[in-house]
Amino acid sequence: MPMRSVLCFGDSNTHGQIPGRGPLERFDRHTRWPGVLQSELGASWYVIEEGLSGRTTVHDDPIEGAHKNGRTYLRPCAQSHTVLDLVIIMLGTNDLKVRFNKPASEVAMGIGCLIYDLRELAPGPGGSVPEIMIVAPPPILDDVKEWKSIFAGAPEKSRQLALEFEIMADSLGVHFFNAGSVCSCDAADGFHLNAEAHRALGAALAQEIEAIGWPAQERKS
Repeated sequence: MPMRSVLCFGDSNTHGQIPGRGPLERFDRHTRWPGVLQSELGASWYVIEEGLSGRTTVHDDPIEGAHKNGRTYLRPCAQSHTVLDLVIIMLGTNDLKVRFNKPASEVAMGIGCLIYDLRELAPGPGGSVPEIMIVAPPPILDDVKEWKSIFAGAPEKSRQLALEFEIMADSLGVHFFNAGSVCSCDAADGFHLNAEAHRALGAALAQEIEAIGWPAQERKS
């Protein structure tokens, strides 16, 4: 059977950074939610992990570097993995850092820019636009430990992301899922997912993907 492909484009919570640890310490492939997703979907799907710690939607990071800009990397990333049947975008947490000073509504606008770029690029089958799913990250906890100054004001804004992302998804006609409906951030640092949360998110997204009305396969893998 021909294989479908899904690109999981996100930040440290897609990369699998372990809560309370550094960016080089991550869960193994099978624990991270894209790996869980692969296991749930089975051999008929190819799940592509593209998570980067500190990635934003559309902003160069003045401290961590311009390469953290998700918009800069999405286009070559999508082209390198073409053909894509589905692109899942789970970003927004890093946009809430004080250095960017953005409300939740503008973070959603950044997500919208990524969707417009994907539609222009059209890396789907036969040069079509792939299915797109926006995933709102779980809200940041009130206690973010030593990250308090960096994420000042972010917990409150993060609780607004799901609504703003859903509004954006509805306006652009793409799929939406609220990760906060099935998992929470870990108390070790307040904004990363633990192993249990990764399992819950991967399993839930598999159900969301299977619920999409996929046409019969005709192309070769």
